[in-house]
Amino acid sequence: MSDHIYKKIELVGSSTVSSDDAIKNAIAKAAESVRNMRWFEVVETRGHIDDQQVAHFQVTVKIGFTIS
Repeated sequence: MSDHIYKKIELVGSSTVSSDDAIKNAIAKAAESVRNMRWFEVVETRGHIDDQQVAHFQVTVKIGFTIS
């Protein structure tokens, strides 16, 4: 088994639908320029309230990818 070296980036995904959708949006955007993604970690979940209702879900994720 070979050793791997990982790098982490931190992104905030947003969605009007759900926190899961916010995570998927962040990962999809990262996939446009980051290769070898292996895992993600949810660091923080928050939202935006407008007119007494949830308007946006915001999720901070760390995405790990191999660099070797």
